Amino acid sequence: MSEQPLLNVSDDTSLGGVEIAPEVIEVIAGIAAAETDGLYAMRGNFASGVAERFGKKAHSKGVKVELTESGILIDIYVILHFGVSIPQVAQNLQTNIRQTLKNMTALEIDEINIHVVGIQMDIKEEQDNSEE
Repeated sequence: MSEQPLLNVSDDTSLGGVEIAPEVIEVIAGIAAAETDGLYAMRGNFASGVAERFGKKAHSKGVKVELTESGILIDIYVILHFGVSIPQVAQNLQTNIRQTLKNMTALEIDEINIHVVGIQMDIKEEQDNSEE
């Protein structure tokens, strides 16, 4: 587990404090990204790939949250479907993630960086063309 500090959600401590771990932001951002059209998959690491083979869903796969002095930075690593508009899908990803995090945590995100690491070709369509 990372040694990053927790995020304080509100300054009003009359009833107690609310803190959110960066891992929670990763999971929320991962789920919000998965709901975006044009996305094929999120890029994970070896550990998340092994965990998924054993049935554990890694919602934070392909998401990196960094807490800096200037604010919260999120990096998303994605694989898109072939034929989609990359700038449009990236903008939709940023909008969806920002709105979901704002609604669920009331946190303002400084940057959401989308890294397109691959394009998934539609294998079924290629097979249909080769049969003709």
